[in-house]
Amino acid sequence: MCRASLWGAAGFLACAYFAWVSFNHVIRNSYDWPHDAWTAATYVVWIILLTALTVDTRCWRERLFFGVLVINFLVGFGLTLWKAIPVTDVRTARIWTGALWALAGLLSLMTVGREKKLEVRS
Repeated sequence: MCRASLWGAAGFLACAYFAWVSFNHVIRNSYDWPHDAWTAATYVVWIILLTALTVDTRCWRERLFFGVLVINFLVGFGLTLWKAIPVTDVRTARIWTGALWALAGLLSLMTVGREKKLEVRS
């Protein structure tokens, strides 16, 4: 992402969409959360992938971006496992995960236009 502005812009758009989805749940008072095994497995796959991306990159802006996404997916995974979660806690989680998506979107924008040119010295 730090070497290609397109990825930073794509990350922003994806995060903006998911922030909108999270806040839209709050606006519509829709506080259901899936508690099935497939959803939990999907979260685990994303957590592993995003953790690997966080560790693999050398760009601190990408590490921040992927780190926030890991936190967001850990929250989602925890809520998926917590079957008796009160509705007020789901509402709070929707607000916080929406805020994390928005933060990740801003962090993704930090990577846009930041490509460093390598200078070859003789």
